Amino acid sequence: MTEAAELVRTDLDRVAEEIRGADRFLLTTHENPDGDALGSLLAMDQILGALGKDSVMFLAAKEFPLPVEYRFLPLTDVFHEPPADLADRVVVFLDCGNSDRMPVDFLRNGGNKVLNIDHHHDNTRFGTVNLVDVSASSTSEIVFELAGMLGVDLTLEIANALYVGLVTDTGKFMYENTDARSHRMAAALLEAGVDVNDIYRRLYEHAPLEKLRLTARAIEGISLHDDGALAVTYISRADYEATGASEVLTEGIIDHLRTIDGVSVAAVVRDKPGEAGSARKVSLRSTDGRVDVSEIARKHGGGGHRRAAGFGTDLPYEDVVEFLRAEVAAAL
Repeated sequence: MTEAAELVRTDLDRVAEEIRGADRFLLTTHENPDGDALGSLLAMDQILGALGKDSVMFLAAKEFPLPVEYRFLPLTDVFHEPPADLADRVVVFLDCGNSDRMPVDFLRNGGNKVLNIDHHHDNTRFGTVNLVDVSASSTSEIVFELAGMLGVDLTLEIANALYVGLVTDTGKFMYENTDARSHRMAAALLEAGVDVNDIYRRLYEHAPLEKLRLTARAIEGISLHDDGALAVTYISRADYEATGASEVLTEGIIDHLRTIDGVSVAAVVRDKPGEAGSARKVSLRSTDGRVDVSEIARKHGGGGHRRAAGFGTDLPYEDVVEFLRAEVAAAL
């Protein structure tokens, strides 16, 4: 076992011990949660329930409705306000590279013990106890290993949640973070009863017509820069109005850009209608690994993975494009 693997194992032991020793928990994840965030959140809640623990999940009200891909997940019991006994709960952050990615003051300033469970390489280790395994394909993979360490059997509900996290963060097992460990986990989840075809259809084949119309406009608006190294498209408020789509239907659009031959970085810039804070959101993907897009995102207070990251900004679209062009050129 390598030194890094030994450290992760030690941190797994520490987190497992913290879970065994506490009775009440509050679980949360990052804003604009994706499949891994939601899958690891839901699975951890069910694992704690299986251990007889009192667990509540928190997501800010602004995160709802969720993207249509994830609405089949049983998240109706999520809290939007802190529970009255927050001071007595251990706070568990899942899939959250830094605490600012869930910008809720009571979670950052409450003085609670914090368990930080994540796989992002740029995690700031903000927890009281940090379990950050950058070799894991997903946070769901870490939660899967915790379940085994804690002696929790994989119910169908836990397995389904973990499979959503695994399949989305590995890009349907096509991204470079997919390895034998990921497939061994997938095999265990299938043995627990996961219906792969059902989950695939729910995640990828339940698109409303409005999403297809929005996707068509986004594809039509693609621009290539610097000999095709950077591909960008802009989804404006006018696009939402013309198609009848909402912002939550932008999920997956960036995957069309990253398939363009010769592109190193794909970017989708989208307006955030009717929402306080940054005027627009920028999603980034690195297609060939030469550019660490999380470094670009961090310059505007965002973060993520080397190959998938994002940030919010008030910059006009044209200025965002110039910023991205300069950063990609410098990286290449």
